[in-house]
Amino acid sequence: MQANRFVDTLHSMHISFVIPTRNRQHELGYTLGQLERLSLDELGGESEVVIVDNGSDSVMDVPNTLRNGIQVSMVSLGENIGAGARNIGAEHALGDWVIMLDDDSNLCTGEVGDYLAGVDAKVAAVGGEILLPTGQHESGGLPEVVVGCGCAIRRDAFLDVGGYDVSFGYYAEEYDLCAKLIAAGHSIMHTMAIRFEHRKCAVGRDMDEILYRLVRNNGWVIQRHAPDAHRNDALKEMYTRYQQIAINEHAMAGYRRGCDELERTIKTQRPVPLSMDEWDRFVGNAALRTSLLKHHQLQQASSVSIVGPARGKGLGQICSALESLGCVLDTTNSPESVQVIGTLSPGPMLDAKIEYRDAISPWMVEDRLIEDSIPLSVHS
Repeated sequence: MQANRFVDTLHSMHISFVIPTRNRQHELGYTLGQLERLSLDELGGESEVVIVDNGSDSVMDVPNTLRNGIQVSMVSLGENIGAGARNIGAEHALGDWVIMLDDDSNLCTGEVGDYLAGVDAKVAAVGGEILLPTGQHESGGLPEVVVGCGCAIRRDAFLDVGGYDVSFGYYAEEYDLCAKLIAAGHSIMHTMAIRFEHRKCAVGRDMDEILYRLVRNNGWVIQRHAPDAHRNDALKEMYTRYQQIAINEHAMAGYRRGCDELERTIKTQRPVPLSMDEWDRFVGNAALRTSLLKHHQLQQASSVSIVGPARGKGLGQICSALESLGCVLDTTNSPESVQVIGTLSPGPMLDAKIEYRDAISPWMVEDRLIEDSIPLSVHS
């Protein structure tokens, strides 16, 4: 595997943008154009972009330096190693923080240098607010799981835990990474102070392939990191969730392929289970309990209704937590019921909050309830 750098700098940089790409010259060019609009002062001084070409069919054309002075380097791989390309990018990066982008995602807010400089030392990864061109938010993630196309990760912490597992290819690799960070004693947080746009290019997206990888890779994460007492239940919930998604996306062939591959490979995944407390953090239960206990109206409510996306991520956990508080779930969504958003995934939770402004959000961002800060548009 050959690695070629266009630029070699001798001084440390505060922020490194790492962008894997493959056969998307136009998307990559647009992303670099957006990065050119950022101020180096807002980024904290010296910054760089490290592009990792995942075996494109032709040579990618990139500049050595962006017009605002951000330096650009290229690592060319002879094959497509999926999210493992981010590991190569991080190894070549010079910054204390690595901002992970896709070739079709970009940073919208420039004042990240001071923000990241003030992040608590225990925090190894910061998930940003990720908006799609529709104005909706990117799906995926949990209170302590970031989304890979819009997050900042401390470079040393990332490399110390081995980065992304190359065997995943792509999808759910962030879950495995965040589980490893939690096990290593780190914390993960989300913020609305750092905003990204994900254009979500359709080129190369095959829903059957996506469902195949989602089932197999999420199964691997559960097999590796779930405590023994929770592993089987977590697997059953995962199968149910992705079967419904496969039905909705007309991708049952990919779902069945993922089930077959997971059954064949699951025993090859060595269990390194999180502690019960760590697992509670990883799946979002800890953040969920902390947030719900702050809402005194839940303790006085005669009934609670769930609003937001159908079958949202963590819906069962939210219902269980509400019932443990003595809340009665109202399936009729009557006007007298207190509304609670039924997903732990940060993006869909924000979308639901826009639609249901009076609803209670099931977890908090930076010690602030999500409802305290309704997001603006991606270009604001």
